[in-house]
Amino acid sequence: MATTEMEKDNLTEQVTEIGRKARAAGRALALADADAKNRALHAIAHAIIASSDAIVAANQKDVLAGEKSGLSKALLDRLTLTPERVKAMAEGVQEIAHLADPTGELMREWTRPNGMKIKQIRVPLGVIGIIYESRPNVTAEAGALCLKSGNAVILRGGSEAVHSNQLLVDIISKSLAAAGLPADAVQFLPPGDRRSIEVLGKLNGFVDLIIARGSEEMIKSVRANASVPVLGHGKGVCHVYIDKFADMDKAVKIAVNAKVQRPGVCNAMETLLIHEYMMWDMLPKLAGEYLRAGVEMRGDDRVRGLVSQAKEATEDDWDTEYHDLILSIKIVDTIQEAIEHINRHGSGHTESIITEDTLAADYSWTFTTAAAAPSA
Repeated sequence: MATTEMEKDNLTEQVTEIGRKARAAGRALALADADAKNRALHAIAHAIIASSDAIVAANQKDVLAGEKSGLSKALLDRLTLTPERVKAMAEGVQEIAHLADPTGELMREWTRPNGMKIKQIRVPLGVIGIIYESRPNVTAEAGALCLKSGNAVILRGGSEAVHSNQLLVDIISKSLAAAGLPADAVQFLPPGDRRSIEVLGKLNGFVDLIIARGSEEMIKSVRANASVPVLGHGKGVCHVYIDKFADMDKAVKIAVNAKVQRPGVCNAMETLLIHEYMMWDMLPKLAGEYLRAGVEMRGDDRVRGLVSQAKEATEDDWDTEYHDLILSIKIVDTIQEAIEHINRHGSGHTESIITEDTLAADYSWTFTTAAAAPSA
């Protein structure tokens, strides 16, 4: 047998064993009561805080490797864990602990004409595989959410965050065991070989659902090779629309923050839409802020007529998630035009309207021309 075939068989056995352990842990976790799960979540949060220095140190190895491999500044920001971000991660786990327990919730019940009583009750899925890239805080978030809902989880983070993710999974697993729950309820898929994702996707009988978060290419690959159901979350082409009735100062602050604060995250703004009524005063103010922050602006003809530094936006720009300090800007004549642009080019991730008009805000949420539109 060739070495590559031996390696493939070993990898298949390793991932399958992870699936077996997850299935057993998931059955035990499904029977755990809310108090037990919440104790484990609080233990995880406390352990993350106690291990903050170790987490930051492990993360620094990943960041240094990312710098050497040429990751962009925005992607390095997605990857980086600071003491403040570690604290926020722990607080997020605590917040999940305070949520209502969904397991066992009675959705509805009814009685059939023959007297048979039927109840619809929420139950855990079983075992969830989660595949994601770059952001190590997803490890804690995903593990905590699955624990809260009574599901075991197999995590597969990107290789660029291997040290951070491995340490976080170790912390979570030890906290689970200390709280009396199965440590195998949260496991980490070997990150060194991308073929492990393909094996995971074929673990029918052990894995009930795969959630894929990341690039379109990665999600397409997961879907193409999986026999397990896949829920994919792809690119975040997110929009902010500044309405005719927006407050100027608020709009400027929001539009700058939406692009500049963390341009590498999936809910960062990639396209800014501005009502033509607002463009004369709004664009010069925004352009000054963006230039000071190092944002490259790409716009339509009206944008470039007012902002000399803006480059011409192509059709591809409207569909691009930059993960960087690059922004596409378009002037629209009506709220309907803004919605049509978002429906055509958006990815359904995060869309926002800035307005002081309740009717415009309510109409924007419908995203349909069947609604009674406000005046343009």
